[in-house]
Amino acid sequence: MRGMQAQVVIVGGGPVGMVLARELAGYGMRTVVFEAETQVSRQPKATTLHARTVQTLVRRGYLSGIATKGRTGDLSGSAVTNRPFHFAGMPGLAISAPAAEPEPILKCAQDDLERHFEQRARVAGARIMRGYRVTEVRQGADGVAVVAEGPDGRVTCTGDYLVGTDGARSLVRKGAGFTSRTYPATVSAMAGDVRLDSAEDLPPGWHRTARGWIVTKHLGAGAVRLRTLNCEGAHPDRHAPLTLEELRAEVSWLAGRDIAMSEPRWLSRFSDFSRLADSYRKDRVFLAGDAAHLHFPIGGQGLSTGLLDAVNLGWKLAFTVRGTAGEGLLDTYDEERRPAAQRVIDNTRAQLALMRPAPEIDPLRDLFGELLAGGRESGVLASMISAQDTVLPARGADSSPWGGRFLHNVDLMTDKGRTDVISLLGEGRPLLLVFGDLGHDYAEQARGWAGLVQVVYAEPVPQLSCPALLVRPDGYIAWAAGSDGPTAALTGYFGPGAAAEARSVLAGTVS
Repeated sequence: MRGMQAQVVIVGGGPVGMVLARELAGYGMRTVVFEAETQVSRQPKATTLHARTVQTLVRRGYLSGIATKGRTGDLSGSAVTNRPFHFAGMPGLAISAPAAEPEPILKCAQDDLERHFEQRARVAGARIMRGYRVTEVRQGADGVAVVAEGPDGRVTCTGDYLVGTDGARSLVRKGAGFTSRTYPATVSAMAGDVRLDSAEDLPPGWHRTARGWIVTKHLGAGAVRLRTLNCEGAHPDRHAPLTLEELRAEVSWLAGRDIAMSEPRWLSRFSDFSRLADSYRKDRVFLAGDAAHLHFPIGGQGLSTGLLDAVNLGWKLAFTVRGTAGEGLLDTYDEERRPAAQRVIDNTRAQLALMRPAPEIDPLRDLFGELLAGGRESGVLASMISAQDTVLPARGADSSPWGGRFLHNVDLMTDKGRTDVISLLGEGRPLLLVFGDLGHDYAEQARGWAGLVQVVYAEPVPQLSCPALLVRPDGYIAWAAGSDGPTAALTGYFGPGAAAEARSVLAGTVS
């Protein structure tokens, strides 16, 4: 048995685990990732990243070469970019984002994202152990340990913290004793890549029938990707392998006519079974992504939600290991991310209710169709699907309306030249923005955290009618100038002794 040591051990090397590994390694954490698969799976999975996830990842520099930041310059702040989407299979939803932000919807195959994130994690210094299946997790008062079986035999790795990003059937969740709230399956759904004998049988798009739904995407060269929804009840064994004949029978039954198909490349079944862990933290063990939350995959929200988990936890865990975190900072991960997952579970269950082929649902569908067609009212749904409506719980007594909100990208003129919010957050450091002479007193109060907090003096910006803002590494506003200075917020997030430790520990380590 070989022994290894790390500061943070991650079980699960999908996109969520790789982003977390990149975040931690970028802060200089000794990070080890155990992934059972020897290579990235080519099985079709998620293809959508929504606005808030794209915005956050661009700020951390994780989508270089995949997404670009938006236009700043002379924009007034009111210009937006719109992209069409759907709600419960109904067209008309427009996902919007400020024009200074990246595209509000990024389409990219999950396997491509995973390769991209893994490469960045390796470059940052994370150790990726592919082909190692974790068989045991243990937690003690002073640390954690995992046992894994791989190509070179058994490995034991000890660390300060453990994060389970190992998917819906998470061994970490089970092994560490996490409890969850579950929502039983009520529908049966299938998916597969096949060849239709006649492509005209199922044109591309969402097809609502009297018995359910068929979603068709043409892949080229005669291949199509099919997804079905049967609302008559859950399959007795949702983990049973799906056959081509079963998919053909299901599609034909839903369509009300025979649909011939052949040459299956990939077949799978799923349902609306949902799960939410009762807590994302159990002492030194954390959950993120599908290990923490699972829901019906309508609206393409699953991968986005998991990646936001990774960024939220990453900097907090790194600062804690380094000793530059305020008391209780790690607890805010659960406080901020679990309600977000509950909101996703709730909205996907609501969408499924609208999709059921019951006559009593028709008036409700008609009403939502009118709301979507109206445009303005659908903004609430668009912000919810894209997670742009997220406002974090307030920390401390400051009641500024800016607190907990996401700071959108704006053009800034500083004493070092022109820049913007996205560029300033790329280092992963907290950011104190000081606008004009009124904010200089606040900068003085932050001197105790010099070396940790990046202080930037900028000319006043019309969109930001505030003398000073403290911005977290993930882009959310931790404090805004009001009756009180930033000292309480700085202490809450980064501890009273952050300044001395920051100079020796963090300065120059964040890549």
